Amino acid sequence: MNCAVSDAPEPPPPHYTPYVPEPAVELGPALQRLPWSAPLRWLKLGWADLRRAPGIGLFFGACFALMGLAVLAVFRHAPLYTLALCAGFLLLGPLLCLGLYQVSLRLERGEAPSIEDALGAWLANVRQIAIFGFVLLILEMLWGRAALVVFAVSFDGMPDFAGSLRQLLNPDNLGFIAAYLAVGAVFAGLIFAISVIAMPLLLDRDTDAVTAGLASLKLCLTQPLVMLFWALLVTGLILLAMLPYFAGLIVVGPWLGHASWHAYRAALGPPAPGQAQ
Repeated sequence: MNCAVSDAPEPPPPHYTPYVPEPAVELGPALQRLPWSAPLRWLKLGWADLRRAPGIGLFFGACFALMGLAVLAVFRHAPLYTLALCAGFLLLGPLLCLGLYQVSLRLERGEAPSIEDALGAWLANVRQIAIFGFVLLILEMLWGRAALVVFAVSFDGMPDFAGSLRQLLNPDNLGFIAAYLAVGAVFAGLIFAISVIAMPLLLDRDTDAVTAGLASLKLCLTQPLVMLFWALLVTGLILLAMLPYFAGLIVVGPWLGHASWHAYRAALGPPAPGQAQ
């Protein structure tokens, strides 16, 4: 009697459908992989855009410099609030540069940019841009409140610096400076993470503010070294531009605005035909 056991698999039952796993769902637009040196290329491309449309760029740069001078004028009378205004000047950068993104977009398409078109850039996706701008404004207000708290816990009563930055930077105030910078770093990091490519995305594609913010956050979380390098470059250039009475912002401001557009384009690539505005 043959008791051998066959190794052949049993046939599947009738009407059997093999399991095929569902493809992974991409949340938001797909991101490109960026080399660590990508920010240097963005600066190069941004400089090229500034040279191709210098009049519009210098107009925006002059506006940035005048805003900085206005902050200095306020500092003489209200240093407490001016520190928050200086932070807000940086935090609202993505919104202030919206017109520069529009100029880079026009140049990319081979079209001639105009100052009227740049100033009306927010009309491309007005509702979602307004929502995102409102979020930035809320974060700026929270930062201002946090600045007041730092002042309150660092000094007995309201300090009077008499409009002097030298008095503010006195070694006796090192604890205050450290706390102020730490809180500011938290807000600046959060703003950068959710907005580094969000505004160009809202300008370029028919998307919503939440998707744009999440795409920006995803880029920072998945490619942190590249984006940290970019953040350090942006911060360093802005600080240097602020030193000579904000005069450097006339050039550095629009330069970084154009470069930020190319950061967005490198991260997401050109939109699909159905996504273009």
